[in-house]
Amino acid sequence: MAEKIKLTESDVLVVIDVQKDFCAGGALEVQNADAVVEPINKLMDVFPNVAISQDWHPVGHKSFYTSHEGKKPFETVEMPYGEQILWPEHCVVGTPGAEFHPGLNTNKAKAIIRKGTNVDIDSYSTFFENDRKTPTGMAGYLRQNGFKRVFLCGIATEYCVGFSGVDGRSEGFEVFVVTDATARFDNDDYDPMIERWNECGVAQVKSADLEA
Repeated sequence: MAEKIKLTESDVLVVIDVQKDFCAGGALEVQNADAVVEPINKLMDVFPNVAISQDWHPVGHKSFYTSHEGKKPFETVEMPYGEQILWPEHCVVGTPGAEFHPGLNTNKAKAIIRKGTNVDIDSYSTFFENDRKTPTGMAGYLRQNGFKRVFLCGIATEYCVGFSGVDGRSEGFEVFVVTDATARFDNDDYDPMIERWNECGVAQVKSADLEA
């Protein structure tokens, strides 16, 4: 963007799922995930407000392929709320993989919103579970604190960051994704997610576009 965005007290940085299981050596590793930790920490120094989301699955979560006999990782099943990708077990409550990346400065966060806590429903978005109607509490927190513009970063573009952007717009927030602080799988779901962002008005920016 040509003109820098001046940050105010009504802006919030939402850091999505920067957890060990999504980083190098994790159960559901996203390429270059570790590389976004430093840019995110720098962003947290610039923003007046920071919130963090954390994938937090109970044992036997229905989004795990191991919860479905005969299924393999990344196959799909029909759930009551629609098609569900089956993932390797990841971010299970109380396990090391569910912990934040050790390099992430979580001290900057004023709130941590946990998602995916219902054993029967997955949750990509930081705003809603995958049934598209059960709230995580993120929207309420943002509204109660008067935040107007939401800047998203973290892991990963195609899913948790992506759907957070779409839902943030549907909840009435102005939404930006900080692309140089967001990791992606680079799979077949990438281009369709970018199209959804364009359709609903999610803007893409870089860290250099932001000014305290």
